[in-house]
Amino acid sequence: MEEKLMSKKKPTYPINKKLDTYLKECNRKIKIPVFYDDLLRFAGSIVVYDSNDEDTLWVRVYYEEHERPEIESSLKKVYTILHSDGNEDALEFLNIDAIDYCTFGNSKPFRVRVRNILNDNYTYIYVKKADASRIYGLELEHMFSPNRINFLVYKNTLIEEHIAGIAGDVFIKDFLPDLGDQAKSQIAKEFVKFNERCQMRLLGDMRSYNYVIIPIHDFDHVEYKIRAIDFDQQCFEGKLKVYQPQFFKENFPMVDTVMNKLQPRSIEQYKKEERSILAKRILNSRSRYETLIKCMCEDTISTRENLEELREHLYNFTLDLKFRRSESMGEVLKTALEFVKRNYENINMKRLLDG
Repeated sequence: MEEKLMSKKKPTYPINKKLDTYLKECNRKIKIPVFYDDLLRFAGSIVVYDSNDEDTLWVRVYYEEHERPEIESSLKKVYTILHSDGNEDALEFLNIDAIDYCTFGNSKPFRVRVRNILNDNYTYIYVKKADASRIYGLELEHMFSPNRINFLVYKNTLIEEHIAGIAGDVFIKDFLPDLGDQAKSQIAKEFVKFNERCQMRLLGDMRSYNYVIIPIHDFDHVEYKIRAIDFDQQCFEGKLKVYQPQFFKENFPMVDTVMNKLQPRSIEQYKKEERSILAKRILNSRSRYETLIKCMCEDTISTRENLEELREHLYNFTLDLKFRRSESMGEVLKTALEFVKRNYENINMKRLLDG
C-alpha cells in the first residue's frame, strides 16, 4: 500500500507584526488598489479546457458590468506596481484578457492575463490570499535558490509574478520519454539538485505539477533547469519525505531517469555541490536571512504534532540534538540550515589545513 505523505488541508496562517515589518523593510509591502476578496465577487464562471479538451481545474470568471471596469483598472495598476514603479502612463496600453480562478489546492488563486495591446505580448500575475508560510517560502526561494522572485503583499492579499516553464507533469508525460541520453543525464542531475535543495530548506509537496522545467538553449545543446512554483508547503508537514520530491509517485519517472543515468558517486557529488552552494548563499545573505529566520522562529506556521514529528525525523537523520530542542518550525529550519553551513565550513577548513 502506498504511503500517504500529505496530511489534511493546510490552514492559512496570518502575517504577524514582525513579518509585516520585515516585508515593509524589504519593499515587499506596497499598497495596492484591489484585494483577493474583491475578486471573489464574480458573477459567474466557465470551465477552462486545455488543448486536449481536458479540464484544467481553472474556471474563467466574469463580473457584473458595473464592477468590471474598476476591477480591471485596479489589476492593471497592480501589474505596474509589481513590474515597474507603479507609473500609470502605460495603463492605456494594457488590457486584462482574462481572470481565471483555480478550484484546486489550498490557495485558490486568481490568474490574471495582462496583455500589451501595442505588441500583443502578455504575461500573468497571480492574486492570492496572503499566508505567512507561503511568504516565508517565497522569501527563502529568493535568497537560497538560483532564481530571484518578485512578489508583494498588502494586508490579506499576495501578488506573485508568473514563473514561466513547462509544467513538470506535462514534461514527464510529453517530453521526457523522447529525450536523448545526454539530455536525460542532464535533467537527472538537475532533479538530484532540486531534490536536495527542497530537503535542505524544507520546501514540501513538490509533486510534478508544483514545479516547472525550463529549457535553456546553449550554443550546442539544450540544458534543463527545475524551478519550484508553489510555496504553500514551507515547513508545514511533519514527514521528512514530504520535503524530498523523490518520494512522490508523480516524480517516479524522474527518479527512474536518475537511477538509469547517474552513478551513485555522481549523485553524491551533485548533492554536495548543492549543499555548498546553499551554504555560500546563507553566508552571502546573512543579514536578510537572520532577520527573516528570527521572524520565523517566533511565528506559528504549523501544528504542534507536525513540529514534533519533523524534528524527530531530522534528529534521526542527522543525530543533531538541536532538532529535538526546536520549539517552532522556524527553529527547525534554522537548525537545518546551520547544519548545512557548519558542515560546509568544516569541510573547507579541513581542505585548508590539509593543503
